[in-house]
Order: sequence, then structure tokens, then C-alpha cells
Amino acid sequence: MKFFENHILNTYNRLPLSFERGDGVWLFDKSGKKYLDALSGVAVNTLGHNHPDLINTITQQASKLIHVSNYYHIEEQCLLASKLASISELSSVFFCNSGCEANEAAIKIAKLHGHAEGIDSPNIIVMEKAFHGRTMATLTATGNRKVQAGFEPLVPGFIRVPFDDIDAIKNIADKKNKVAAIMVEPIQGEGGINIPKDLNAYLCTLRKICDENNWLLMLDEVQCGIGRTGKWFAYQHTEIKPDVLMLAKGLASGIPIGACVVNERAAAVISPGKHGSTFGGNPLACSAGLTTLSVIEQQNLLDNATQQGEFIVNSFKNNLSTVKEIIAIRSMGLMIGIELNQSCGELVKAGLDQGILINVTADKIIRLLPPLILNKDEAAILIATLTKLIQDFLKSK
Repeated sequence: MKFFENHILNTYNRLPLSFERGDGVWLFDKSGKKYLDALSGVAVNTLGHNHPDLINTITQQASKLIHVSNYYHIEEQCLLASKLASISELSSVFFCNSGCEANEAAIKIAKLHGHAEGIDSPNIIVMEKAFHGRTMATLTATGNRKVQAGFEPLVPGFIRVPFDDIDAIKNIADKKNKVAAIMVEPIQGEGGINIPKDLNAYLCTLRKICDENNWLLMLDEVQCGIGRTGKWFAYQHTEIKPDVLMLAKGLASGIPIGACVVNERAAAVISPGKHGSTFGGNPLACSAGLTTLSVIEQQNLLDNATQQGEFIVNSFKNNLSTVKEIIAIRSMGLMIGIELNQSCGELVKAGLDQGILINVTADKIIRLLPPLILNKDEAAILIATLTKLIQDFLKSK
């Protein structure tokens, strides 16, 4: 395998494994060994692998049109935008290719909004432990020094506060800082499946602060959106709607796509020439997105995410109740984090040996993001395998 990667830029610490095919929640290597995919390509493979409806859509669309320029109207793009507007209760969509691009679009909208309000150098409030991407602006917005190191000078215009700390934001508002927007993940993914103590109260208060100060509330749901928490979007567990919603990852079940969804107020600052994307909103990606959303509805995968998530978490809490090294188990739907009191990165390779794909983020947090199609029998396999892995790992220390 190393021979074939001689010409790949060294940007990933890859695991010693390559997959040949997938089927549902399972991946298979070249020897035929199968692995339960509890990571979904980091929340990307919403419908698992090789879903027949998705394969049929991709095949049919590729035989007609893969790409046409945004100089022209694209029917599939219009249909997906209409569907996203309907389920989000927002008004307009800009399509791109990834989460960081969706976040870049949101940052530009915030800057335009600030300038329209007479702010010469608009700032955006962002959170500690956030992750918004790896472009220059989004890595600056990201609350992780490890991601930023070596890329200075960073992009100005961001004010950082602790996650789930309303007083810190009120303090900024009281000081009349030149703020145009708040940018926040309702649930932090890379940061460790961090959930506000009271999600509804947190987002409702952020909404109130934004309304009082004429700021935009911008929610990064790149990881927690598209049904992962048991609702289409995490903010739908609350009483509010954002001004700007950023999506990607699971929107097209593996076909690259990103979306910046906005309300009428945010849409008003954009005009032709202010932003664009060569590949964004191409017919293939948008068709895959439409099929993904359709299958979620037809197969009741929002309810399934809730049910399987509760089953997994309750089982882990029961199985690991006497394990003092477990600090917390945090979850919403099929977005699950198990925090240990010590580094546990070696569990990833141990999982490969036992046929499960997991991830460790923030050094001490086992992150589980299985496909939304996961059933109870498959969840039980994940629970039993990972419980034993954790127990054996801690006994060896």
C-alpha cells in the first residue's frame, strides 16, 4: 500500500487498511473481512454504503448530466434548494462542495451584513473547541490551536468565547464591540460531542441577543445536521430558527456537497458577483441530496436515529456503569461521545482488529457517528464489541 501512496501529499495519518466495497453499515477489505462502520466517513454516509436508491439515482443522473455551469438554471439544484428551504423553514440556499465552503459563505454573508449596518470592520463571535474547517478563515474561526499552528497571521475579525457561556457573549454585547454575527455549532463534533447543558435555553438566548443587537445567528450543522440528532437539524430540538444554516457531510451520502441556507434578511445582502462556486450545486450532487432526504423520510430514519441512539447510550451506561475511568457519555440521536479520563487513541486500531470503525477526537473521547440506517441488531454488535474493547483497554493500563 505504501508504494501506491508515494505521490500522495502527507496530510493524513492513515490507518493500515483499504476497503474494497461496502454494503449497508458494513465495509469490506480486500481479504473479505468486514467492519461495522460506526463513523460513516465522519457523518457523511447517511444511508450507509451502496444504498440501492442512491446508486440508482447516481447512475441515472450520470447518464444525463453530471455538471453544467451556474451560468444556467439547474433543475436539480432548484429542487434540492426548495426541499431544504421547506424542512429548515428558511428561504434561500447557496450550494458549494464542502462544510468549510458553506462556512466561508456564511462568514462572507456576516461581513456583508456588518458593512450594510455601517460597521467598518465587522467581527464574528466564535467558540472555544469549535471546528469550522481548514481554509484560512474557517481555521481561524476554529477553536483549536493545533489546527491553526503554523498558518499565522490568521484572518482578523473573530472574537472567541467559551462554548455554552452566555455571560461571555452578553459582556461583548455590553461593550458595543463591532459584531455582525454569532457562529456556533449547536453540538460540537470535533470538539468532543459537546452539548450545551440546556440546548433550548442556550440557542433561545443566543437568538434573543442577536435580535437585540441586529446580529446574525449562524449555526454550523455540518456534522450534526441532516437527521443525525433525530431531527432534520439540531436547532429543531429548540424553539428558534437561525438566520444562516451551514450544511455538508451527510447531505448527499458521500457525494461532495455543501449548502449555506439563509433567511430573507441574510439573503438580502447577496447579489450576483458577491460569491460563487464552479462545481457547487451540480446536477449529480443535488440529485444525490434529493434522494438522501427522500430516503430519510420514506424509511423514517429520523425516528430510527433517536431510537437506536437511545438504545446504544442506555446500553453503554449500563455496561460501563462501574467503570470509574468513564467521565461522561454525551449524545443526541446517533451523535455519541464517550469521554475517558485518559488518552485512548489506540482504541481506533484495536477496533479494526475486532471489526469496528470508530474515532477518537479531542484525545480522550470515543466518537460514534454510525449511518442513520443502523438497526438494533447492528447496534447490539457495536455495543458488545466496543464495551469489551474499552474494558480490555483499561485493564491493560
